[in-house]
Order: sequence, then C-alpha cells, then structure tokens
Amino acid sequence: MVIIGILAGLELAARAALGFLPPPEPLPSPGDAFRPAVYSRESPASLLELSDEELLRRVQSDPASLGSLSIGQPGSAAMFNSIPLPADSRWTAAPSAVTWATMETIDSVAAVIGKVHEVFPGTQPIFIGDISDEDGGRLKRHLSHQGGRDVDFGFYYKNGLSAWYQSGTAASLDLPRNWVLLRAMITEADVETILLDVRIQRLLYGYALSIGEDKAWLDRVFQFSRGYGKAIVCHAVGHRTHYHVRFYNPVAQELGRRVYPMLVQLKKIKPPVFSVNHRVQEGETLGHIARRYGTSIRAIQQYNGLGSTQIRAGRTYRIPLKGVSAPPTKPLILPARLLPPTTPESLSAASWPTPLSLYGGRMTEAAQAAFRLASAFRRI
Repeated sequence: MVIIGILAGLELAARAALGFLPPPEPLPSPGDAFRPAVYSRESPASLLELSDEELLRRVQSDPASLGSLSIGQPGSAAMFNSIPLPADSRWTAAPSAVTWATMETIDSVAAVIGKVHEVFPGTQPIFIGDISDEDGGRLKRHLSHQGGRDVDFGFYYKNGLSAWYQSGTAASLDLPRNWVLLRAMITEADVETILLDVRIQRLLYGYALSIGEDKAWLDRVFQFSRGYGKAIVCHAVGHRTHYHVRFYNPVAQELGRRVYPMLVQLKKIKPPVFSVNHRVQEGETLGHIARRYGTSIRAIQQYNGLGSTQIRAGRTYRIPLKGVSAPPTKPLILPARLLPPTTPESLSAASWPTPLSLYGGRMTEAAQAAFRLASAFRRI
C-alpha cells in the first residue's frame, strides 16, 4: 500500500497503513447539531489520496466534498468550508467569541472536553473563546487565530462556570479537572502548542506530581520545569485567564496546501493577506515602510492595532502584503503524541491512548518506518 498519509503526517500514515483509520461516517441527519455544515463521505486517508486532477474537479464542481481546509500559517492564514462551533452542553461560547473552525479542530475540542466528562461525570460546562473568523484572516485581539486551529479554552473553577477571562489562582482553580483537560489535550488530540502562564503551569505540574504522574514525562510537557525547548506547554504573557491551544489538522492542512492555488485561480477564495516582520530603524516612518512594501499606512496601523502613526525604533511590526500568494510549504510532518508511560490510579478508570491503541500491535514495514520517524521527531 502506498501510504499517502506520510505527506500529511507520520502518525496518520501509520494508522492508514494499518487500516486503523475510522470508516466514513454516516451523513448527519437533519437537525444534527454537532456537524451542522460541511462533511465528507470519504475517510481522511481517501481524501489525502486524491490526485491533483480529482482535487481540481472537486474544487470546480463539488468543493464541499473536500471538507474544511486550513491554508497557511496561524499568523497568516485563510479557511475554506469552515464550520461554526456547535452548541453542546459541555461548553459555552464566551461573550463576543468568534468560533469558526475546521472539522478536525471541532473534533479535537469535543475529544478533550469529553475526557473531562468521562473522568468527572456531571462537570459544569467550560467556556470556549475565540477560534477564527469564518474565512480566516486577521482576527481582532490576536496575532494568530487565523486558520481555524487556535482555540482559547477557559478554566474549570471550583465554583463551576465563572466569568470568562477570570484569572486562575490556587484558591479558584479546580485542579483535578484542569489537569485532566490538559492531559487530554496532549494525549487525545494532535496538539502543536499550548500557551499558558507559568503560574498556572506550576499549579498543574504540582498537582500532577501529587497524583503520581511520571516526573520525566511532565518535564517534557512543561517548558518552565527544565527549560525544554520543544515542550508543549509554554509561557505566554496574558494567558493566566485561559489556555491557548493550537491543534494540528493533518487533513485540513495538507489538502489546503495542495488546493490553495486552485482555489485562488478559480476565485473560490480571496488571496489571504500575508505579512512580513519589519524591524524599525532610526529615522524610519510609517510612510517609508508603507512605500517600501507597497502597502498603505492605514493597513499597517490596522494590522498592528496602532492608534496613531507613531512607531518605535528597534521594535518589530508586521507588514501586510496584499495579494501575495501563500509561500510554498512542505507537507506537514505530524509528530507522534507525547504519551505518558503510566496512568495514575485516580485516572485509570477512564480509557487513555497508548502506542498500541494508536499504532496497533502489528505494523507493515512502511508503517513501522513512519512510526520510527515520528518518534525520532519527538525524541521519545
């Protein structure tokens, strides 16, 4: 079998080679709230195996069959066939939140929150904040959140559903539920990074140790503990009120990469606004910078949230380049999940992924190669 999935991600390739990808899901019935807009009859593996000719035909005549696509990088991206976050008793959209996403992202959100409810039945809903705008692109309040893969999750609090954007503290946070949520983000989904204030990290790290989680594994999860450069959970200013989670979307990203030129050529989407970073030199003005990059002063102001034309020498600003095609990108290499070696007794009643359940007991030669490469990437 030719493992086309390797182009989109090594883990997906291993599963495809083993036949572990789920069968195509039945079409949603009318009124099915969970998959309200875009769906595909094919499995992810079959979508990835489509030829360029077939992709072009579908872009022309049946674009919905491709499912939702994420095109570009989180800070310069577009979406196609996006899906609104569905109503669900397990979560509540935060006030004024913009919650368009890919289907893969919505599935990941459901999986990680669902794990909390599996361990703690009857849990109060959690807030979901911004994800992305309907067609991607810049979203106010954020530099990223442009491709339907970035999700702001609220915290679980001891007193249930609290106000959105409330700072977490040792006194207010429900550490058992927050730890299960974070553990699920790492093990139940393909997560790229989690941004979280170091003060919240320390609380969760300490709780995880107290229930018997493996310390060496935790030191690879949390950047603050050993300064591990490839840790999943990293500190970011302003993230004491929520988790900022960026998921991988193996299918949406790879298909988006391949069909982007077709979508632009056939005018199915507008070319997204991409940007470059510019470090201001002494004496430079917004006018100088705008002329250099062929844009406008107003566009630079809007893209950087500037209320005036004043800029600082030595500071880096993002300069939007209108009408510029997406830079060519290589196929996504999806790293293997960073799974813990053991599960604490207090969490063992729930089912957690293992290398066996994700990759199977017997692998074809090609699948074994994919797994070895993915493991090397993560240095497991």
